[in-house]
Amino acid sequence: MKRREFLKAAGLGAAASAVAAPAIAQSMPELKWRLTASWPKSLDTLYGCPEFMAKRIAEITDNKFQIQVFAAGEIVPGLQVLDAVQNNTVEMGHTAGYYYFGKDPAFTFTTALPFGLNTRQQDAWNYHAGGMELLNELFGKYNCYGIPTGNTTCQMGGWFRKEVKEPADLNGLKMRIGGFAGRIIAKLGAVPQQLAAGDIYPSLEKGTIDAAEWVGPYDDEKLGFVKVAKYYYYPGWWEGGAQPHLLVNLDKWNQLPKNYQAVVLAAARDAGTWMTSKYDTLNPQALKRLVSQGAQLRPYPQSVMEACYKSANEIYAELAQSNPMFKKLYDSLTAFRGDSYQWQQVAELTFDSFMMRMRTRT
Repeated sequence: MKRREFLKAAGLGAAASAVAAPAIAQSMPELKWRLTASWPKSLDTLYGCPEFMAKRIAEITDNKFQIQVFAAGEIVPGLQVLDAVQNNTVEMGHTAGYYYFGKDPAFTFTTALPFGLNTRQQDAWNYHAGGMELLNELFGKYNCYGIPTGNTTCQMGGWFRKEVKEPADLNGLKMRIGGFAGRIIAKLGAVPQQLAAGDIYPSLEKGTIDAAEWVGPYDDEKLGFVKVAKYYYYPGWWEGGAQPHLLVNLDKWNQLPKNYQAVVLAAARDAGTWMTSKYDTLNPQALKRLVSQGAQLRPYPQSVMEACYKSANEIYAELAQSNPMFKKLYDSLTAFRGDSYQWQQVAELTFDSFMMRMRTRT
């Protein structure tokens, strides 16, 4: 290239850069949003998830997009996050969507359908089998856009003052249990209670409730349940893979520049991985400590599991006839679940079962 042509081309490049820089700057406005969570600060993994996400968003945008995170009760109570985001009291929320199943039973799918999916399946259904699109069809009716943020993995089945040996033992039992699962145990005579995290311990201590479930060993240890109830049951069949959601006010989401939307999606996914992997790291040691403090591990009897499973499927059949959104989600999830378990039974189950048996031999 001749010198004159080279200088001309270089000049054009410099001019293009001069034009591009302001355009990039304009697409990254300075924003300060608020996020209200359903969790107290003491639950450093659940509450830590939106904190981690907010930090990542600030880092990626060179502090142009800042999100201030508030714990349950600082702006609104823990069970009113959906309403706060819907009404634009805050721009964002971090919550478990099944808390709001009273508004629509379909909300149970946003967190975990009892006897539904495990952690890996939940993720796969969301991102590759249409789950996220269907869930946002529901969230959109409440002026929200929902983004899955991690998973607590399969939860424990709760703390009980007395042993549960058969389905009849659930009759009259007052149990704090999250979301839609309360309807299932109610069919067996139990009395479900919907309580935020901070209200569970005093209710269990005073005997206002007879049993309570929260998440798993790490969080349960922090909340001190082992001090007021001895029997620790598993598995949490109502939360085989429970996912919290980041909720964004739909109008605010649609107004965000596309690059900011991409940042939020990536940071939420990153924060979700942080949360799930942290639970997988901390739960084993916490379970050992709880047992040393007097917790007595008990599997739910097969008769109780089967009774709850039967109750759940009866309720699903009824709702599928009366609630089109519930039916659409249920049909999608169960079709995916059938194929997924067929595959996991071949490889994953046999590998995990073998390794668990060999664990005591090495």
